[in-house]
Amino acid sequence: MFVCLLGDWGEGECLSSADLWLEYSTSCHSHALIIFHRSLAIGTKAGYKLFSLSSVEHLDQVHGSNEIPDVYIVERLFSSSLVVVVSHSKPRQMNVYHFKKGTEICNYSYSSNILSIRLNRQRLLVCLEEAIYIHNIKDMKLLKTILDIPANPTGLCALSINHSNSYVAYPGSLTTGEIVLYDGHSLKTVCTIAAHEGTLAAIAFNALGSKLASASEKGTVIRVFSVPDGQKLYEFRRGMKRYVTISSLVFSMDSQFLCASSNTETVHIFKLEHLTNSRPEEPSTWTGYMGKMFMAASNYLPTQVSDMMNQDRAFATGRLNFSGQRNICTLSTIQKLPRLLVASSDGHLYIYNLDPQDGGECVLIKTHSLLSSGTTEENKENDLRPSLPQSYAATVARPSTWSASTVPGYSEDGGALRGEIIPEHEFATGPVCLDDENEFPPINLCRGSQKGKTKHS
Repeated sequence: MFVCLLGDWGEGECLSSADLWLEYSTSCHSHALIIFHRSLAIGTKAGYKLFSLSSVEHLDQVHGSNEIPDVYIVERLFSSSLVVVVSHSKPRQMNVYHFKKGTEICNYSYSSNILSIRLNRQRLLVCLEEAIYIHNIKDMKLLKTILDIPANPTGLCALSINHSNSYVAYPGSLTTGEIVLYDGHSLKTVCTIAAHEGTLAAIAFNALGSKLASASEKGTVIRVFSVPDGQKLYEFRRGMKRYVTISSLVFSMDSQFLCASSNTETVHIFKLEHLTNSRPEEPSTWTGYMGKMFMAASNYLPTQVSDMMNQDRAFATGRLNFSGQRNICTLSTIQKLPRLLVASSDGHLYIYNLDPQDGGECVLIKTHSLLSSGTTEENKENDLRPSLPQSYAATVARPSTWSASTVPGYSEDGGALRGEIIPEHEFATGPVCLDDENEFPPINLCRGSQKGKTKHS
């Protein structure tokens, strides 16, 4: 099965398995998966399906297609009608569809297998093992081919969903965790970030494209850097006892939380506290005093030990009833409450309640089957689950702390409603308005091969 779970902004990471490929996509507006539009895509041997998660209880199928079999990449542009599909039958060909009309917008062929695709309202990235192609999404014109990159067999790359900057990140080394930050607008390298000693396993931008999170193949430490200057802002320790494979790394839409899942039974959620230069308050308890003494002592310890003492631990965790399976996580606001969502490679979507005030262990409240034609199934444990802690239940009455995004270019309807979030002037000169058929790239200008037609970096 091949699994890819996208956050509210439509970026995703992919996992391989036997007969299913899924992608979790959430666009931005006051409610959605990872905070704001709720959509789910599943690629199978028969084709692909698109779902809408309207509430915790309802997962509805909105579209299904069997025209292309054995689909292993499905990328939907937010909640629009534009879908990019890649099949194992033609792994070097990218097909772009308007699924509501049932028409193909365009297709492109590349020199080797497509490993991943990323897109926002300005750019579409196609990642091969030794090249990254950058297209203008409005007319699908090829703008740049980045060739001077180390071999990238997993297709690891990230694209900021904020089309006002369209930053791109990809590995810069075969042996270390170096990240190359690239400007998708000016088509120039911005900087390189020495993120980890070991090779990279996961990278992800926040919604604004102002932060970049990374994890190495060891999976013990997760770091967050500022963009575009590449300065380290946060460092979190996922664990110390064992190395793990990080399969998913994603910010909440408001950048208050960072979620990481791996091949273990625990999903970790870290809280990004506001950075401050103010002097910390004097400890008023014996525990606080001892903590301060340990922190002071860390200045005289070896660097590795000192760094470990200064790393923050998880704010909240989600316990899975399995381990060893690859899975993808995301954070979302559904029915005015923050939720943790985890999609597993066996074809299930798990929904947990997340307490944004006190953290702790997330409570599993619903399990959906992704292989049963859009119907839902209740996890048997749901009937026996304990009542929620009072501190969390009280959040129902409190105003949501996860406010609607002010990132330009997003709308829950994919751009059909030209409200305050998407200013009118952006539609005249900005990126493609995906629900307006006149804005789609002309079909006769889009088909072609990228062999020998590239602008090299």
